[in-house]
This record gives sequence, C-alpha cells and structure tokens, in this order.
Amino acid sequence: MTGPVTGPTSWDVYEYAAIRVVPSAERGELVNAGVILYCQPQGYLCARVELDEDRLRALCLTVDLAAVRHALTAYELACGEEAGPLRRESPGARFRWLTAPRSTVVQAGPVHAGLTTDPAAELETLMNRLVRTART
Repeated sequence: MTGPVTGPTSWDVYEYAAIRVVPSAERGELVNAGVILYCQPQGYLCARVELDEDRLRALCLTVDLAAVRHALTAYELACGEEAGPLRRESPGARFRWLTAPRSTVVQAGPVHAGLTTDPAAELETLMNRLVRTART
C-alpha cells in the first residue's frame, strides 16, 4: 500500500519569450540571447541575458556588439526595481511592452505559456534549453 502523493500544492501560469538578436533582417537568422518570464500570480517578472558573441559574429561580422549589449541590458533593467521609464507600470504591463513586436535587431520572440511552482527555477530551465544549448 502506498502513502499519499506529495508534491507542489499550487501550479501558477507563467508566460515567457526568448530575447533574440537578429543582426540582419534580410537574412532572418537569429541568436537567442535571453529569456523574459512573467508569472502574474506570484508577481514575478525577470529577464536574464547571456550573449554568445562568437555565435552572433558568425552570423554577421559587422554587428555592433556594444549596441546589442546595451539593448539586452535594457530588458534586464526594465524588469527590476529601477525600471526607468517603465517603473510606474505594473509587471504585466512591462512584460507586454517588452514583448510587443518590433522591427529591431534585439527583439522578443513569440510569447508562450506554462505552469510552474517556482518561476525563478523555470527561468533557469528556459535559459538552459533556449539560450545555452547552442554552446554545447
């Protein structure tokens, strides 16, 4: 006879998007450079970036790495306490603004959803799956 099943008591919906760098719109090639994750029930909004500069340069030798790094940092800052112009917006409004379609070199991909009990751990899992796997 087995005992009761133990596990998470509450699963929360989260949304996420890959943050990608598209150095040449004409070619359409991209490098995933980060992930932004929002979990409304837990009030969690975080973006993490890790740019593989060698991989990006392999797609475009003339890419402005300083500008790309600056744009990627803006995603992280917009999710923090010092969110700059977005600081008065709710985490949900910031997520929507950051993931809105744009025609830029650094952009968010499509928004996807899932269930989690730990958004920070989920962000790490997504970073491993979407960003770091290209390095292996």
